Amino acid sequence: MNGIYRNIQASIKNGEKLLAVLIDPDKFQIESIEQFISKVNASFATHIFVGGSIVEEDTTHILVSKIKKHTKLPIILFPGDVTQITDNADAILFLSLISGRNPEYLIGKHVEAISKLRKTSLEVIPTGYLLIENGKETAVEKVTGTKPILREHIQEIIDTAKAGELLGMKLIYLEAGSGAKVPVTNKIISLVKQELEIPLIVGGGIRNKKQLENAYNSGANLVVIGTAFEEDESFFDEIKRKK
Repeated sequence: MNGIYRNIQASIKNGEKLLAVLIDPDKFQIESIEQFISKVNASFATHIFVGGSIVEEDTTHILVSKIKKHTKLPIILFPGDVTQITDNADAILFLSLISGRNPEYLIGKHVEAISKLRKTSLEVIPTGYLLIENGKETAVEKVTGTKPILREHIQEIIDTAKAGELLGMKLIYLEAGSGAKVPVTNKIISLVKQELEIPLIVGGGIRNKKQLENAYNSGANLVVIGTAFEEDESFFDEIKRKK
């Protein structure tokens, strides 16, 4: 592992709350990038994630290049497909969809990605990705042909997350999905965190500061917010960095 993962570990050890702003290249208006990133820089966000379920070729590359001109925050790819790999970013979450059983998203896409990753200097961070049912069908379900784990199947969620850790994942990501009706519950976050010795990421359905704080207090080390900022950039006013 290189610098970004080590910095995440060090920040957690120091008791810091990490926040990633997720930018979906398919939904983002590129002409508003400077204004949007200025708000990210003024917030207590620590990382920028870039990715989406369905993104056109080269869109991610162009977007990341423009983001880099306006921020010093680490940019981490959160790819839905190998077409979203670009050397302009700093790192990539090498996602394995361990909540599903589609071999393409457990190993197939990873093999396909290697020829591209060889040509980059990206820091590759193996990440166990769990999709948790949120009340509506997500783009991830449609693209991967998998179903989320039901919220009430808590032991299955815990065991799946722990299995990911024991398989060598460096991060576990609990995801309710883009535009989720409800976020991952505090109970699920807490019980999963109790089982893990690696950092826990939580995302999906978090739309206000109370939900954000609940995720942290329940054990999330890094929280990801995307749709909330797409729908209402005034959310940035709630998370301004203290001077």
